[in-house]
Amino acid sequence: MERGVPVAREPYLNSHRRGAVADTEPTQDELGIIGRSEIIRDLVATMRRIAATDLTILLIGESGVGKEVFANSIHRLSPRASAKMLAINCGAIPETLLESELFGHERGAFTGAVETRKGLFESADGGTVFLDEIGEMSLATQVKLLRVLETLEFTRVGSSEPRKTDVRVVAATNRDLEQDVERGTFRRDLYYRLRSAQLRIPPLRERREDIPLLFAHYAFQTAARLHISFGGITPEALDLLVAYPWPGNIRELKNFVELAVTLERGEKITEEKVEKHLDLRFREPFVENPNALVHLGRSPEQAERELIYRALIDLRNEVGAMKQVLMKAMAATEAPPQPAPISLPALPPVRTIDAALHELGDLRLDEMERRMIELALERHHGNRRAAAQSLGISERTLYRKLVEYKLKVDGDDR
Repeated sequence: MERGVPVAREPYLNSHRRGAVADTEPTQDELGIIGRSEIIRDLVATMRRIAATDLTILLIGESGVGKEVFANSIHRLSPRASAKMLAINCGAIPETLLESELFGHERGAFTGAVETRKGLFESADGGTVFLDEIGEMSLATQVKLLRVLETLEFTRVGSSEPRKTDVRVVAATNRDLEQDVERGTFRRDLYYRLRSAQLRIPPLRERREDIPLLFAHYAFQTAARLHISFGGITPEALDLLVAYPWPGNIRELKNFVELAVTLERGEKITEEKVEKHLDLRFREPFVENPNALVHLGRSPEQAERELIYRALIDLRNEVGAMKQVLMKAMAATEAPPQPAPISLPALPPVRTIDAALHELGDLRLDEMERRMIELALERHHGNRRAAAQSLGISERTLYRKLVEYKLKVDGDDR
């Protein structure tokens, strides 16, 4: 696995005046955007076109997808790259202080205002202001922000004197602002003003082909910081990482890699080490199976077992149907008198776990699970992925059951 190109640390400044044209634009790697998937390449291409304008940009995406990285990239690709970019998390600052942070305040404007202070819109004049988690902003502050976007004027807290600013606003949120507008918690006019240009940053589960590259980048980065060598990762362990849904997205992946490389002192990452450092028990990997059932009010273990029971009943039905077809074929080739067809009793529909247990006889629960897994693996010639899909469970769950029952898989276990 090749080492990823390190993120450039120095700001991309080729001039000291706004509007100067740079000799060359920074590459995707220099911007710190790691990935070669089609969805990322298309996103970066769109971002480059929008960055060259002065449009207000709204970045939407789940927590941890790297919205701030894209905001920085937009600034570095814009004609404002030689000026400041200042960022603020609107959800991390109390409502009473957010207005002061954005627009500044005069001395004595409120308790604790012992001196006059500039806000972000004044300090970043000529540059970019990044408003992270803008969906957390109060309606009162939204009104004042809308005025800045439309008139490029603002007023410090405690002052009546309007001031001019020349900034480009990039906003980001992990909320559904359209729903917030319908609920009345976000202003409709501000929403449409912000989304003059909108970029959706995809979650990691939609760009799984980038996971190996991201893993290598953070692994070698961590090893270099610790002054140790990195032993790599086994294909089976990498398959686990690619299959995992990463609800925390890139932030979660980075934290996992840093933890695993640090605690294992750079040794090769195996399946066991992935399981050791990544909690997979209560967050099963996402399986794109349209036939998968959603079990409300049940633990993952209970849901998995019922899926196994259902699969076992289905398999028994299939075997019974195959016997009937075989007997009919045999009867058609034999000379008369033909034997009476074998009639197998129809199985009642599975409604509960107890009903499934009753139909399956006196087998113990673990024996049923073990037998079902053995049949599925035999049926698919040891292919764990195909066996897991036929059972209606995740490949991660199947692997855990193989370890639990000490089952050895022969054949293709990819």
